[in-house]
Amino acid sequence: MRVLTLSWEYPPHIVGGLGQHVADLAPALARRDIEMHVVTPMRQGGASQEQQGSLFVHRVPVSTFGAGDFYGEALQTNQVLASYCRTLVEEQGPFDLIHNHDWLTAFAAKELKQAYRLPMIATVHATELGRGRGQLGGIQAHRIHEVEWELTYEAWRVICCTQYMVQEIHSNFQTPHDKLDVIPNGVDPGTFEALEGVDLSQFRQRFALPHEKIVFHVGRIVDEKGIETLIRSAPAVLATMPEAKFIIAGRGPQLEAMRALVASLYLSERVELLGFIPDEDRNRLFKVADCAVFPSLYEPFGIVALEAMAARVPVVVSEVGGLREVVEHSETGITVYPGDASSCAWGIIHTLQHPEWAAMRVANAYAKVTTVYNWDVIAGQTQAVYQRVVNERAQTDW
Repeated sequence: MRVLTLSWEYPPHIVGGLGQHVADLAPALARRDIEMHVVTPMRQGGASQEQQGSLFVHRVPVSTFGAGDFYGEALQTNQVLASYCRTLVEEQGPFDLIHNHDWLTAFAAKELKQAYRLPMIATVHATELGRGRGQLGGIQAHRIHEVEWELTYEAWRVICCTQYMVQEIHSNFQTPHDKLDVIPNGVDPGTFEALEGVDLSQFRQRFALPHEKIVFHVGRIVDEKGIETLIRSAPAVLATMPEAKFIIAGRGPQLEAMRALVASLYLSERVELLGFIPDEDRNRLFKVADCAVFPSLYEPFGIVALEAMAARVPVVVSEVGGLREVVEHSETGITVYPGDASSCAWGIIHTLQHPEWAAMRVANAYAKVTTVYNWDVIAGQTQAVYQRVVNERAQTDW
């Protein structure tokens, strides 16, 4: 089987969960003897063409990044991607199907589907209406919403990462339930197993004193991630646990506003916003943290919570979206009310004050990571969807 995958992100260009998802899923599918061709815009380096077994990565040079509005950039970039894919199909032979990830490459996916009569599978990682929590702000948001609807309409099948996303897609786009498949995100525990037994004490001292407790968050600094809720929870946490140190990593449009909030609350000594950090430092911070907190207001899945679970750090997450499916309250983590600083503070304090209970949840979470959220298992589920589509395609005149 030969699969043409379109993704806006792929290493070394990763902005969020979409890029990490494709980066882990594509090699896992290639290990199942599926010839995977990932086509992605080149933005942050990497070889233009790369092969690893049955996995072929094509990074296409584009010159539209930063030129005008984001929707316009996506549209122009898709024209370049579609042109490249046409050459790829015509020079290297036919593909069995297209697998497209989110709206950002949907223009090219639709064009290729119609040009070569290829069935298309769409994975929807998030929606514009969901990010706006039920509101579409401005013309660009409305245009993105329309493209997302068209993507789900054009797709032979639509893959969602949680039951929550099934309901969101059905509600937003009227996609029939029998067209939707649920396949979760995954995580590679090996990333963190390599740090087992490694002395990270000097690394930890860069962020906290030996007696301090690290409360860690990593993610894009945007409204939907609930960073303001986390910062506003700090005074209550520090009143009970003065040795707590909040370390927040990531970049985004709200970074400076959150730094200003920290200063206005006189928390600069206890709350540090690092901005961008390399993946290696992120992984080490997971390993040295005493608690990882993800108080999202909107979260289709929450792959970063899986990473914390794989790193064996206790997690506190808001009970919203896909997070409530990934993290089971009192079993694999603590769940708190979204947008509620007092609830967030309670979850952090409970975790830090009861390390024996936290250790039990960590063990349960790690067992779930290795069995349910295993990329080889997920690749098998995805392959089954591929095969279903190929079989159905062969039985039609389409």
